[in-house]
Amino acid sequence: MGIDPGSRITGYGIIELDGPRNRYLASGCIQTAADRPFSERLKTIFEAVTTILRTYQPAEVAIEQVFMHRNPDSALKLGQARGAAVCAVVMAGLPVSEYAPRAIKQAVVGRGAADKSQVQHMIRLLLNLPEAPPADAADALAVAICHGHTRQTQQRLGVAVALTRRC
Repeated sequence: MGIDPGSRITGYGIIELDGPRNRYLASGCIQTAADRPFSERLKTIFEAVTTILRTYQPAEVAIEQVFMHRNPDSALKLGQARGAAVCAVVMAGLPVSEYAPRAIKQAVVGRGAADKSQVQHMIRLLLNLPEAPPADAADALAVAICHGHTRQTQQRLGVAVALTRRC
């Protein structure tokens, strides 16, 4: 499962890895009410992520790291939203991996400075979807794909290291 945290919209995406192939399972957006107190918005994120985890039972979760906004208040709110999502994952007993936004875009688009429309387009192609998902859901699916590729590479490297040690 991949998570693209946000204080107003948190995207989620769930894929299944089958060797080099990624299979789309689900995605969506957790929307919080802008007119509600911020603490209630964090509770909404926590509860929604908890429900998604119970429903789809992913084995692993990856989340986008916070990047520095020009507005420090926005960065703080993003960090708190991210914390609410991470807490839900940790409470479910799942491992959490974190990736920088540039690394995620690099893994999916091939350019760390790709824009949202490029990410949406590549997600549609990589997952063979009939249409591009909403931007926040596409970003979350990109996080999941980035993690899947990274994990598979780490596993291959681990096997190579183990084989080298036997020689």
